[in-house]
Amino acid sequence: MKQSTYHELNPLVRLKELELLAPELMARMIKAEDMTEIEALFRGTIYGEYLSDNFYESFEAALGTAQNNLLAELVKIIPDPNVIWIYTMRFTFHNLKALIKADLLNQDFDDLYIYDGFYSLDQIKTAIRTGQASGLPDILLESIQEVREHFEESNSLQGIDIILDRKYLYCQRKIADSINEPELTKEVISFIDFTNILMVARGIKQKRSRNFMSTALSSHGSIPKEELLDCVEVDMEMLTSYLKTTAYSEVIEPIIKDNTIDLSQLERLCDNYLTSFYETAQTQAFGPLPVLALLNAKSIENKNLRLIITGKRIGLTEDQIRERMRETYVT
Repeated sequence: MKQSTYHELNPLVRLKELELLAPELMARMIKAEDMTEIEALFRGTIYGEYLSDNFYESFEAALGTAQNNLLAELVKIIPDPNVIWIYTMRFTFHNLKALIKADLLNQDFDDLYIYDGFYSLDQIKTAIRTGQASGLPDILLESIQEVREHFEESNSLQGIDIILDRKYLYCQRKIADSINEPELTKEVISFIDFTNILMVARGIKQKRSRNFMSTALSSHGSIPKEELLDCVEVDMEMLTSYLKTTAYSEVIEPIIKDNTIDLSQLERLCDNYLTSFYETAQTQAFGPLPVLALLNAKSIENKNLRLIITGKRIGLTEDQIRERMRETYVT
């Protein structure tokens, strides 16, 4: 198919936005009396056609199938494929983690593969097995090689996650810079900052060493890595005090209590903050922001649906579900 320009692509994006579930429907699901009522509401959405008879066992697959179909459609017509990959890269690196471990342990983790729109299961397995694969970017081949060398020296599976998480953030920044969309670059930098903050907070709670955290943190955010590492060597109170001096002071403030960070709310707060970057996409007819805003909105929608369905099943109250919900931008 001939590649379209963003001017041609974005009207399609607007149509896809109309498929996003209305807040009123989400509210009805939260208030539902039982799973039967939730299932009836869910089956009436665009995800319903992908369900099997067993609702709870198939709703995850339905969300995944809908996402895969959307990605496949967008990849065919996006002017710059990197715009899609910066979103689906999280799946690419997830696949690397799972399939490298499968290879090293001589096990089959094929069912953990997530479609990213670009790199097939066979491509990644070939790259892991041989060190090369047609169509894979050098950064992925380099990541595989670094992991193999690390494992040969240390025999540590934990190091695989650390290396690939760091490579993922590096690749996010590199691709964002190449796309050269200021708001996107800001979003990626903020994502790296929040990821670093979360890792440091967890590292302090787990009493990780400075050397360990130095290997885990990314240097590609706006918060200096060395300043975060200084907090690791002290305590959570120093981290919270330091964060109040950064550009994220007002954002972080609501989840700081008694000089500690509510980690259960940090990921939710990060999602909400990053979603705010896409609000400008509503007025853009050109550029990559609208398609990224759509993908972000679908991701948030999926998280909220999982929360509602799983929360209802395990007995969370309406208030408990609402306080965990991610914010969505209004189309």
